[in-house]
Amino acid sequence: MEPSRVRLLAEVPVFVALALVLNYIKVYQLPYGGSVTLGSMVPILLLAYRWGLRVGVFGGAVFGLVQMVLDGWVYHPLGMFLDYPLAFGLLGLSALSRDRPLLGVFIALTARFLSHFLSGVLFFWMYAPEGMSPLLYSAIYNGSYILPEMAISAVIIYLLHRRGVLTLR
Repeated sequence: MEPSRVRLLAEVPVFVALALVLNYIKVYQLPYGGSVTLGSMVPILLLAYRWGLRVGVFGGAVFGLVQMVLDGWVYHPLGMFLDYPLAFGLLGLSALSRDRPLLGVFIALTARFLSHFLSGVLFFWMYAPEGMSPLLYSAIYNGSYILPEMAISAVIIYLLHRRGVLTLR
């Protein structure tokens, strides 16, 4: 087996495991799911920057599936798909902007937000305060943790980029 293939087979599970560990270091957690962590998206973003779109999407989806098994609660199969494997798989889209990693963070976490937003509108609309649009409620609720996650991820990715960690050597 060629060395780069071995490195790939080693990095994917290690980075997914690191994302899971960081996912348990929460700055705050919302009552119906969603939390701000100390950079749990960064290992998946790193996979995408280092190995490309396919590996990034795969690693993110695996991260989402493991999260669903460990922490998820069943409410609807489509909602579970939107909130776990799809939302976290979309983090792999950061690979689309490998030369501009901060743009990649923005693309990836915006895509993740959209997946959670759609789930919120379709499956959590009943939690919107009376008189509030489910669209607005989902945008505020999901934005309240995705925006801080985006900021934390952007700072860490910026620092890693300056150290030359984002690319394979």
